[in-house]
Amino acid sequence: MPHRVLIVDDAMFMRAMIRDILVNSGRYDVVGEASNGQESVEQFHALTPDLVTMDIVMPQMDGIEACREILKTSPKARIIMCSALGQEALVIESIAAGAKDFIVKPFSAEKVLKVLDSVMVG
Repeated sequence: MPHRVLIVDDAMFMRAMIRDILVNSGRYDVVGEASNGQESVEQFHALTPDLVTMDIVMPQMDGIEACREILKTSPKARIIMCSALGQEALVIESIAAGAKDFIVKPFSAEKVLKVLDSVMVG
């Protein structure tokens, strides 16, 4: 059975790109999408996905704060952060906040699936 994923990114084209990679793999179902951190927390609790891909820099609530909020009530949540090149400090902060791994943009389908697969197995 495919793993259920929530995609969080303020850029619609990034959500679409990640959705296409996951759906085309046949191993993941995208059960929801959110465009900011506040929406991601609400969607996470409504949908209870197996995994979340979370952009770091977003309006209203950034991905690191959303990660902390989700993990407060769901400590076993699997969250993978998506960052742009040059955001190493934010990646370190997100891992400290409880994210399981990260993907650096721009990314390839192979890299995305490798990271998601390793987090789902681990």
